[in-house]
Amino acid sequence: MKKLLTLALAAVLGVTTLAGCSSTGASAGAQTADTPSQTTDASAKADAPADGGSASGGVITVAASPTPHAIILEHVKDKLAEQGWELKITEFEDYVQPNNVVESGEFTANYFQHVPYLNDFNAEHGTHLVSVKELHYEPFGIYPGVSNDLSNVKDGAEIAVPNDTTNEARALQLLEANGIIKLKEGVGLEATVKDIEENPHNVKIVELEAAQVSRVINEADFVVLNGNYAMEAGLSVGKDALAAEASESEAAQTFANVLVVKEGNENDPGVQALISALADDEVRSWIDSEFDGSVIPLF
Repeated sequence: MKKLLTLALAAVLGVTTLAGCSSTGASAGAQTADTPSQTTDASAKADAPADGGSASGGVITVAASPTPHAIILEHVKDKLAEQGWELKITEFEDYVQPNNVVESGEFTANYFQHVPYLNDFNAEHGTHLVSVKELHYEPFGIYPGVSNDLSNVKDGAEIAVPNDTTNEARALQLLEANGIIKLKEGVGLEATVKDIEENPHNVKIVELEAAQVSRVINEADFVVLNGNYAMEAGLSVGKDALAAEASESEAAQTFANVLVVKEGNENDPGVQALISALADDEVRSWIDSEFDGSVIPLF
């Protein structure tokens, strides 16, 4: 409980600090770290050229979340090398810097987000980023913490959810789909905890920065995790989740993870080469085998 309260307070303070840096505020759920993790390719410096080079080859720099995005990119690295393209991948743990470095021109593209988050980010930060390809979908899941029975949720149970706008709504919708809460009619993917209309078990929704949710799995009764953070925690939606988003759900139809570039660079040769390398039959089959239902290809 102490850890939950500490993390929740840290999330609030982090958002407050970020909001003070801009008249519009920073996107909820972003970390404030200035230096990204770069374990995939230490040579992918922030000053790497963002252009894709000539049609015959060059350097493609991509900012990505570690799992599964960087893993998928690593899989196509050799394929691109055979075509004369050097793919440099830099891993970022937060949801802000990957967009900043593409907007600034330091990186060719990023791969970590879905379109609702991208649209929110552009609106809040005045950036000019566009999706060029839908690549995969990661089902949200409800995972056991200190409790493991969704049919017998105890009164006052604590459920940890991501605190950024779109992902919190997605988590709340999944809790509603499993009868734990009921949301106001029509709130859809803009739902917040203020939109909970019925809460028969008086559950406490603990809002945390997305990367922190899995870290309280041994203290919360249940956690609702983004697919990438579930995988980073060693969890499989197919084997470990008590419930997951249905393929026909609103979220499943909306939250495709996309390859993103700065507006005007959609036809960059490097971008087109990367799209072709990622969206083919071999990669689709490999994703199905590698991620056991936690990542669903959309190409």
